[in-house]
Amino acid sequence: MNELIDKLKTQIIEALNLEDMTISDIDTEAPLFGSGLGLDSIDALELIVLLEREYGIKLTNPAEGKEIFRSVATIADYVSKNRTK
Repeated sequence: MNELIDKLKTQIIEALNLEDMTISDIDTEAPLFGSGLGLDSIDALELIVLLEREYGIKLTNPAEGKEIFRSVATIADYVSKNRTK
């Protein structure tokens, strides 16, 4: 799971153009939106595209996305259980 978490952190940094950050700057359990990493709704769309492109995961329920994108740990858990690629 740690390998997947590090890969997701790298992909998030690249997808969201967070050039000043490294994977060690992103707390695995910290919130991605609001007080944590401070992402916004546009970033959420980028994450949805990332999951679809890299892991074959299509999110159809917006309420589900809010829970999945709570932290890198919740994304990794969801990807490990639902990936098709």
